[in-house]
Amino acid sequence: MGTKRSWQGQPVAMQNKPDTQSSDSAGPTISIFENFRNELDEHHDRRERIIKTSRDITALSKKIIFALQRVRATNNPIPANIAKENQTRLDQIQTLFTNIIPDLTGINTWRYRSISSGIQEYIEAISFEHYLRTQTLITHAEVCERLPAGIMVTEEDYLMGLFDLTGEMMRFAVLSLSSGNAAATSTEPAETEVTDAKKQLPHLAASQADLVVDLRTMRAGFEELSVPRKYNMLRDLHKKTEVMQNSVEKVERAAYGILVRGSERPSGWTPDLSAAVEVEAQ
Repeated sequence: MGTKRSWQGQPVAMQNKPDTQSSDSAGPTISIFENFRNELDEHHDRRERIIKTSRDITALSKKIIFALQRVRATNNPIPANIAKENQTRLDQIQTLFTNIIPDLTGINTWRYRSISSGIQEYIEAISFEHYLRTQTLITHAEVCERLPAGIMVTEEDYLMGLFDLTGEMMRFAVLSLSSGNAAATSTEPAETEVTDAKKQLPHLAASQADLVVDLRTMRAGFEELSVPRKYNMLRDLHKKTEVMQNSVEKVERAAYGILVRGSERPSGWTPDLSAAVEVEAQ
């Protein structure tokens, strides 16, 4: 109860009336903010699911790559035991991609690009497997065919995956060059009279030489890239290019060590790749 004074100055009783205008306006306002809260909760839950899925895909893709590093020949079918082992992981990756499609539909396709890291690692794995089987690069269309229809593979994802592929090709090539038959020798025909020093010339096996040539071709192609500013990959391009160039330099140095000084190497020699390589972008 409140009081007020009449025109004669006498106190008069006054009842507090509810502020109907403020209460009516508070209802819609609270409802709006509750909707905001629900949308933010859904956003964070969706984002966490996508990040977790991307990490799981990355982990499985790395296991595929590790298994493929046990292969010893290119342009041949993947050994049955390795192919069977990796097929199980590929099936798991397909399931992960399929389950996350509802969170990546419509505008969310572009909103949640945290899935890109998983896609790029997956591209690295399947492109490495494709190269070992066919000794060719997988195309963007072939990558899309190996993913569920609801997963978008951007040009950036494709190129970043191929940049990372050069690192795996480098490891594969160095292991190949370091193997027992890396410093193969070429004996000239018996009817040709040559000195003893020229009877045996170090050379690379055809598959090893192809690895070096393919990596150098990839480097030339990457260095010709001209990326418009609208692409997010621009911020990572310099670092990726430097790492790629470093990988190719390591393989070249190992190959040159065999070709130039191969006849002087003791049995069991392996290329020394511990020293840093200075890479200058062309």
